[in-house]
Amino acid sequence: MKFDDVAERGLVLLGCGKMGSAMLAGWLDSGLPAASVWVNDPFPSEWLKSQNVQLNAELPQMPAIVLVAVKPQMMADALPSLKAMAGGKTVFLSVAAGITLSVYEDMLGRDTPIIRAMPNTPAAVGQGITALIGNAHASESQITLAQDLLSAVGQTVLLENESQMDAVTAVSGSGPAYVFHMIETLAAAGAAQGLPEELAMQLAKATVAGSGALAIQAAEDPAQLRINVTSPNGTTQAGLDVLMKELPDTMSRTVAAAAQRSKELSNG
Repeated sequence: MKFDDVAERGLVLLGCGKMGSAMLAGWLDSGLPAASVWVNDPFPSEWLKSQNVQLNAELPQMPAIVLVAVKPQMMADALPSLKAMAGGKTVFLSVAAGITLSVYEDMLGRDTPIIRAMPNTPAAVGQGITALIGNAHASESQITLAQDLLSAVGQTVLLENESQMDAVTAVSGSGPAYVFHMIETLAAAGAAQGLPEELAMQLAKATVAGSGALAIQAAEDPAQLRINVTSPNGTTQAGLDVLMKELPDTMSRTVAAAAQRSKELSNG
């Protein structure tokens, strides 16, 4: 099992909301023993209570990893209780948005191995993608462990530097909301052309989901896939003539606005 060290030393999950629950379900399905997981959550769900993990119990002294999954505004209250584990062989992995590595180092000590990660909501169905960056004290093996754990809910990518995290937040962190809005607007446009609303929504959801799956699995890049669908002077071309006049600029401004807000939040 690739989680041998975690199974032996333990994993602490601080916060178990939707993202934490998705990750925990993935780990347990991958063979991590429930007895090796400690979860601290003041309002545990019925699902969490049924998983046989060590819930709100006394924590191990030196777990392999502490995964911080509480909301950013709760961090200052939650982390001090774990400071006894800092500065040693325990790596802290945070999936909280907008909190930089230096903030964690200030709270936990600069000699503490810390990894910052940005997952996205498709992790709830095992289709997420998570970007990671570690501080100077996070070893290669600890980063690999973090990748293994986060692979339970989708793909992982390593960043070259922390400054890329704002763009990641704007593209993949916030991106699902952009896609959900596209589904909304595509369905509404179908209904405006005479389709029943439920049918229009079914068509829009399946089209976006299927196109995303094809984009991942196909050897061609998305531009070529678009060309493959587009017959000269056909219906798709007529639609693209409208969409391609506005979408590139709109998407560029959308991602830039989200990245700027990420920078503002990171700077307090």
